[in-house]
Amino acid sequence: MVSIIIPAYRASGDIAVALDSVFSQTFANFEVIVVNDGSPDTPDLERALEPYASRIRYIAFTENRGAGAARNAGVLAAHGTYLAFLDADDRWSPEFLQRQVWHLEARPACDMVYCDAILSGESPLAGRRFMETAPSHGPVTLIGLIEQRCNIILSTVVLRRSAIVRAGLFDETLRRGQDFELWLRLALHGAQIEYQRHVLAERRIRAEGLSGSSVTELQRAIAVLERFGRGRELDCQARTSLRIRLMALVDQLEVEQGKLRILEGNFAAAEYHLGASRRQTLKLRAVRLALKTVPTLVRAAYLRRVSVQSRYRLPATVEM
Repeated sequence: MVSIIIPAYRASGDIAVALDSVFSQTFANFEVIVVNDGSPDTPDLERALEPYASRIRYIAFTENRGAGAARNAGVLAAHGTYLAFLDADDRWSPEFLQRQVWHLEARPACDMVYCDAILSGESPLAGRRFMETAPSHGPVTLIGLIEQRCNIILSTVVLRRSAIVRAGLFDETLRRGQDFELWLRLALHGAQIEYQRHVLAERRIRAEGLSGSSVTELQRAIAVLERFGRGRELDCQARTSLRIRLMALVDQLEVEQGKLRILEGNFAAAEYHLGASRRQTLKLRAVRLALKTVPTLVRAAYLRRVSVQSRYRLPATVEM
């Protein structure tokens, strides 16, 4: 009934945890497709897969083609009515498939369902629920996705294979953000997307600097929304929402770039980025003034703040 697709790139140290979570599911009607995306650690990856060899289908690329291409290969090879995507460094709770498939079975009009996840890894967000930090509010519409009022973790998604084939699979030309772009296209094609607030997965966040991670996320969202808006006929409301959201994201990106420059001690560049944001709050204006007068104190204060945020983590053993 369900085809589980796991792309693998530099995943030899993680994939056993992901697969163990799959084979611990209370729902058993599934197949597992692991796609080796031309990984440089292929010998180690294949050794890690040996204990599961009789229970998985294995596809290997001779060169790295990107996660979108790997997932598409899995989709095209899949036999299941439903598809579930799991990143090699994420894992599911035992009830994940059962709850998600039941949701789709009970709602024939629903094409895709996602859920909440606990965050883990080297991050200040470790131990928190994803929907605390990136909420889903209201119905999942094209406007809701554009405005990022509804945010989706790929490893929590189960959807009908027919829906993704109809929308055109993942965009293989995008190296990052292919999932976000696919959700936009699904909604544009009229797919009905829903969510559950149950915590049924764990998403691992890789170690990155606090602002560096924010910059990457913002750049990815901007690139995807800009690409989605080019050459597509969107109605007036969607086009307006897209334009407004892009302006807000660019403003946020300028602020995050300014924070990075403060950490680097490049105060002139920091003041330039902060000044480029169109949303000049009282706090932002005060920081810009302080950068001109006492820049080293601004940097010291921000370093303390980042240090406190990095240390303050909720327990990562939240019940799933």
